[in-house]
Amino acid sequence: MTFNYDVIVVGAGHAGCEAAAAAANLGSKTLLITMDMNKIAQMSCNPAVGGIAKGQIVREIDALGGYMGIVTDRTAIQFRMLNRSKGPAMWSPRAQSDRARFIECWRGILENIPNLFMWQDDVRELLLEDGEVRGVRTGMNVEFRAKAVVLTNGTFLNGLMHIGKTQIRGGRIAEPASTGLTEQLRSLGIRTDRMKTGTPVRIDARSVHFEEMTEQPGENDFHQFSYLDTERRRLRQLSCWTTFTNEACHAILREGLPDSPLYNGQIKSIGPRYCPSIETKIVTFADKPQHQLFLEPEGETTREYYLNGFSSSLPLDIQLRALQAIPAFRDVQIYRPGYAIEYDFFDPTQLRHTLEVKQIRNLFFAGQINGTTGYEEAGGQGLVAGINAHINCHGGEPFTLRRDEAYIGVLIDDLVTKGVDEPYRMFTSRAEYRILLRQDNADMRLTERSYQLGLATRSRYDLLEEKKTIRDAIVRFVENYSVKPAYINNGLERLGTTPLTHGCKLVDVLLRPQISLTNLAELVPALQVELDKVPASRKEEIVEAAEILMKYSGYIKREQIIADKINRLENIRIKGRFDYNSIQSLSTEARQKLTRIDPETIAQASRIPGISPNDINILLVLLGR
Repeated sequence: MTFNYDVIVVGAGHAGCEAAAAAANLGSKTLLITMDMNKIAQMSCNPAVGGIAKGQIVREIDALGGYMGIVTDRTAIQFRMLNRSKGPAMWSPRAQSDRARFIECWRGILENIPNLFMWQDDVRELLLEDGEVRGVRTGMNVEFRAKAVVLTNGTFLNGLMHIGKTQIRGGRIAEPASTGLTEQLRSLGIRTDRMKTGTPVRIDARSVHFEEMTEQPGENDFHQFSYLDTERRRLRQLSCWTTFTNEACHAILREGLPDSPLYNGQIKSIGPRYCPSIETKIVTFADKPQHQLFLEPEGETTREYYLNGFSSSLPLDIQLRALQAIPAFRDVQIYRPGYAIEYDFFDPTQLRHTLEVKQIRNLFFAGQINGTTGYEEAGGQGLVAGINAHINCHGGEPFTLRRDEAYIGVLIDDLVTKGVDEPYRMFTSRAEYRILLRQDNADMRLTERSYQLGLATRSRYDLLEEKKTIRDAIVRFVENYSVKPAYINNGLERLGTTPLTHGCKLVDVLLRPQISLTNLAELVPALQVELDKVPASRKEEIVEAAEILMKYSGYIKREQIIADKINRLENIRIKGRFDYNSIQSLSTEARQKLTRIDPETIAQASRIPGISPNDINILLVLLGR
């Protein structure tokens, strides 16, 4: 018996769910294969979504018609906007989610998407013909045929977990590893390597002395992840809690270092620099007497808590004793210890910007198997891979995102151009156009593109158009309305800002740091009338968008000019135009890297590590000839 599909997605983590949903919503008959249908979109580590730069990615996924933002909003038990003390380019939404309900919500969405089907099994082999993928063979020896396959295997490819000297084969605790695919792809010339990540101990809240900790409540304003006009904060909102390690805790941790897989040679793979284990912290920062810990709830009703900042692969007894040296955890009971996991990944410079493998037609990689870390980075890749898998089946222009268009564009360009030497994590500092890539304007940047593609729905597009029309009307009013000192100075003094000496446009007053549209409307009745025209359910969102656009217009315009200049180089295509090894005027490093990566454009070539401005000038001269 033969089973035929357009697109097969292997793995139902955050990348796989977005990939399968995107392909199916675009019209491809899609099969999602997972080893455990009860673990769909499992939050393997922290039950939280978003954070610095990651929150922007989630808003982009939502703007493009993906589901991570919607699921997070429906299952959130705490929401915060991080970096409020900085400019809006740095604001980043973050939410704690109920882990079990997150899975339940995602599965409910997937099971109700037309064209999307699921199968519980382990994929052992790709079916290949003439350099193209044609399907997969599973552990049950079932063959599924397809025009395109998306691999999103996460940490499951030859996964190996470490707790002290104890080693357990698996992709997650209590879940088996996946074997066969790495070996097959390596035999076909695909470069692979090993990475390492870790997760902390899970704690029983009944054994915690919360009175010894500092409470960190959430926020309850209008912010959320999805741009859709949906119900917010359905679940009971809970606090996180903070405390610190101490010297007694560090002394016990140091006792365990000889048995630490990170320091006794047991783990040899690449680990994350930006999310170090607690044993790495006490070695790297040996002079620090304490490290901050965050105790975070796993759900609305469960007593299970996640100890952020205490990732570890030390022996169980060391982890437990070290925790008990912290006053808040002196009577601690745990559900399970922290552990490290090693897994296979594929060098992402072997991918196109569509996330298609260069050597094998219609095969796509997305998520942690590309050397990234984080649910958000995985979801963004999955969405792009799913879209392009559908396009490869049914025709159309490849879907890619520029660096000035989306954090997802920065992420993918970094992967395919620079590769990875550690698990890749997104930061705002990686984006050179972060003033353009704010969390508040992801819908303005991306929804129309997604709608033209056929992924974003008409209702989503109509919400965007309504928002844009109202926002622009507010901006026009503020830029054109004149105000005189006699009518506004008393109010300005109450707000702690200098009175006017002459009349001016309202926008000139708004640019002052003490002034917002809301408090300005209290001084100018005509502005209040304008703001009252905004639909109540979206008023705060749209007013904030208008205010940011006006207050930061100079910075936004300047950055857009720079982006436009760079984009001219993005339009100079060089793929297939040079035999780099024959260009002796290029440096040896440039010849090797340009040959290996084979960049699409001059701009991409300029971002390859080791390619100098002189190398780029040589290519431009040759193109001129």
